Amino acid sequence: MAKIIIDGNEIDVPADYTVLQACEEAGAEVPRFCYHERLTVAGNCRMCLVEVKGGPPKPTASCAMAVKDLRPGPNGEPPVVMTNSPMVKKAREGVMEFLLINHPLDCPICDQGGECDLQDQAMAFGGDHSRFAENKRAVEDKYIGALVKTTMTRCIQCTRCVRFSTEVAGVTDLGAIGRGEDMEITSYLEQAMTSELQGNIIDLCPVGALTSKPYAFTARPWELTKTESVDVMDAVGSAIRIDSRGREVMRILPRLNEAVNEEWISDKSRFIWDGLKSQRLDRPYIRNKGKLVATSWNDAFTKIAAHLKGKKASRIGAIAGDLAAVEDIYALQQLMGKIGSVNLDCRQDGAQINPALGRGSYVFNPTIAGIEQADAILIVGSDPRKEAPVLNARIRKRWRMGGVKIATLAASADWTFDTVDLGNQPQILADLVAGKGDFAETLKNAKHPLVIVGQSALQRADAQAILAACTQLSQREDWNGLAVLHSAASRVGALDLGFVPGEGGMSATEMVQAGAADVVFLLGADEIEVSAGAVVIYIGSHGDKGAHRADVILPGAAYTEKSGLYVNTEGRVQRANRASFPPGDAREDWAIVRALSEALGKKLPFDSLAELRAALFAAHPHLAGLEQIAPVDAASMTALAQHKGAIASEPFHQAVTDFYLTNPIARASATMAECSALAANRLPMAAE
Repeated sequence: MAKIIIDGNEIDVPADYTVLQACEEAGAEVPRFCYHERLTVAGNCRMCLVEVKGGPPKPTASCAMAVKDLRPGPNGEPPVVMTNSPMVKKAREGVMEFLLINHPLDCPICDQGGECDLQDQAMAFGGDHSRFAENKRAVEDKYIGALVKTTMTRCIQCTRCVRFSTEVAGVTDLGAIGRGEDMEITSYLEQAMTSELQGNIIDLCPVGALTSKPYAFTARPWELTKTESVDVMDAVGSAIRIDSRGREVMRILPRLNEAVNEEWISDKSRFIWDGLKSQRLDRPYIRNKGKLVATSWNDAFTKIAAHLKGKKASRIGAIAGDLAAVEDIYALQQLMGKIGSVNLDCRQDGAQINPALGRGSYVFNPTIAGIEQADAILIVGSDPRKEAPVLNARIRKRWRMGGVKIATLAASADWTFDTVDLGNQPQILADLVAGKGDFAETLKNAKHPLVIVGQSALQRADAQAILAACTQLSQREDWNGLAVLHSAASRVGALDLGFVPGEGGMSATEMVQAGAADVVFLLGADEIEVSAGAVVIYIGSHGDKGAHRADVILPGAAYTEKSGLYVNTEGRVQRANRASFPPGDAREDWAIVRALSEALGKKLPFDSLAELRAALFAAHPHLAGLEQIAPVDAASMTALAQHKGAIASEPFHQAVTDFYLTNPIARASATMAECSALAANRLPMAAE
């Protein structure tokens, strides 16, 4: 620790802190534009100037000077820094005046108005007039894709967007050309950005040069109601803020959560909101003479009762979709229990995961933040960039820290970090367990090996043999490195509930086969095709595949329209909060199941969400621990590692082929459709 005096207050800070960080530690406000704590230091805006006593006779950029580089006083006194001296005030006013020389005065029509760092800091640290009377510099706007709108005349060349794209996202989409007055930020070839995290540069931009294209000119920040929630577009469980106006969701922004997403979210999470308004189911429907006809709730329930009458419980099944909340799944599980059916499944994709093997067999055991401790990483049957872009950024962050080797045993992908390509043959896992090959030695010597197992590996018949091999490679005395990466937000919560076939029950893939089941309940399950013959009762929010196949449709609420629990891929319990209300006659899914149970004469013992959660927590106590991860039984990991089975020769495939269209909300989004088309038509760069 080093002592430093800031504005008369003596504090102790780590010697490797920058002066700016030390000033923040002391509670002093230091303005900045280019500096960001998650990006490398650029030091090019000069707004963070401070006065260092005994230093040079001019202000110092506090972001670029380390505390350890400051000189002590003549008698060994701690270095003295002043953040509000007359020199500093004059210097900041000068910097602000230069920044505003070419900046257009278009605040009334700028989407950044009300959330603009330049606007705020000009009020706090700027002067009251400008001495510049010449014509302002103008810069041509750039096309960088369907998501980010550019007004480059406003750009102050802070280079945050360039550093984010290169360092965090791992793509060289943006850069600077020209020098001095001619400097411009551009994508070089005027093509769309390729990163799945590109929307984060909107938050990083301290002016209005980069704004949200879909959100442009729709609302002002002071008009919006802000609701804290969690994202369900993948299984990471990123912390988000939903901004709504009336009944309409206007935009989605990230929230800070160091343990999960830091302050980033994927483009699908950020721009999915227009899909919440399209293809919505707002009233019940029943199929009459081959056509879906709008009806009342009572008539829909009567029709379902007629379909179930006389049917054997062994021929009735239920499949939970990828976006369902824990409460919804629990309610459906209880209803199926009342009916007497054990045909339950949450694995639409046919993943061979069995909760009986222990919770450690299906969660990301080292945790997402634990990626930063890994000293060797093996990716098996996964493409994290498409399955979980925010988690992929964490892997890249660990790679940039150095001291780690990353190997891939998966289908070819566009990795954002250097990897050792082990091929695509699963049998290589057996060689690694046997200690064959250079990377086997790397894993053997690693104190914190991390083995990430993706959906491509879990959807195979030999999934348990693969899990056993990965468990053997990843276990240490004080470290559990088996990291199962899910792509469905509801999967871990459903597995915690045991929403899988009971003894003699049918799996999801068996239920949908011709002649296997008479009645199938789909709880937002749109990624699976039910064969002709079975009666399909669909509970969901969008008119997607499940609704097109349904014989009865019960309109449900989207994730922004209900309060619900989700468990992310690492087993962390999280709560999504209601930001708006479902359209028309649509209701929350658990409430629909509760009302249906009474119509069927199988009344469930709860009448409110609070009563449902009380029953849920009584049956599964770990779900009451919000933002907590229940510990895994070590004995179950030992048993999993000892599983005997042969690994097949079939190569791994891509589990997610189109990142932008993975769920019903995404497929209803015009923005996501445009992004998907851009990705499909993207030409490889010449350098590639």
